[in-house]
Amino acid sequence: MLRPVTLLCASLLLLSARPALAVTYPLPPEGSRLVGNPQTITVPQGNTFPLEAFAAKYGQGLSNMLEANPDADPYLPKAGSQLVIPQQIILPDTVREGIVVNVAEMRLYYYPKESNTVEILPIGIGQAGRETPRNWVTAVERKQAGPTWTPTANTRKAYADEGKTLPAFVPAGPDNPMGLYAIYIGKLYAIHGTNADFGIGLRVSQGCIRLRNQDIKYLFDNVPVGTRVQIIDEPVKVSREPDGSNWVEVHEPLSRNRAEFESTAKVPLPATPVLNTIVKEAGADAGLVAMALERRSGMPVKIGAPAVNNSEARGIERM
Repeated sequence: MLRPVTLLCASLLLLSARPALAVTYPLPPEGSRLVGNPQTITVPQGNTFPLEAFAAKYGQGLSNMLEANPDADPYLPKAGSQLVIPQQIILPDTVREGIVVNVAEMRLYYYPKESNTVEILPIGIGQAGRETPRNWVTAVERKQAGPTWTPTANTRKAYADEGKTLPAFVPAGPDNPMGLYAIYIGKLYAIHGTNADFGIGLRVSQGCIRLRNQDIKYLFDNVPVGTRVQIIDEPVKVSREPDGSNWVEVHEPLSRNRAEFESTAKVPLPATPVLNTIVKEAGADAGLVAMALERRSGMPVKIGAPAVNNSEARGIERM
């Protein structure tokens, strides 16, 4: 899904520089995974910027903004219209350590040591057929300012098939697709910058993880070599909060093959045992769950309120 978004590339090259910084959230209390709050903005009169400009300004990827605002014009959001900024998020259900990348939602989570915070950054990932690894735990092997790029033979052939010429070696500098900083994870992949902001929130890389330039600079300066890196693929995230409320956050899953990638049909969601358990045992509203799974807004949706005990119910009746 989201294939038509790739057509935005040419127009987004005209985008002027905008702030692109990680969004910092205090970690929630024990037993909670819900952070932040959504906000709504109004597109200013006389707007000349595409949706990508608003995504960059508020620390989101283009896919995040499209999920939250499916009726927005990605080329030129209508002046006076409202945009939802999806800044409320369910943290991935995994260890809060180092870097966690959820390719399904195209976000990177960085948990600085002893900070009790999480930094959340939007990313671009590997295109169909050149996937970013999934379900992988590795570590930061090294960091490089001014990375060079040596495209593989397969990459050069893919470019040639499209009538494009790709050099065998791309030197360091602002024209390098890897940007100005790279953090190498494992032996073959990197978290790096870019020379074109339009790839954030899209599947456009050769398999590496792409960030806006201010964001990779932040990670480069703050993430030590040896930091744990985990890559997951979770389009559906579920949380039962300490107050008993149940929440679900649903993203468009990544296409599993070229046919799905090129199709306009929705990619099937994977089975989610935790969600099934919440529906069966925790009083979640099955109707609300079904709506969330169909809508796929990329934002937390409350699917069940805390249970009210008998004494509380009697108190409410007397009010």
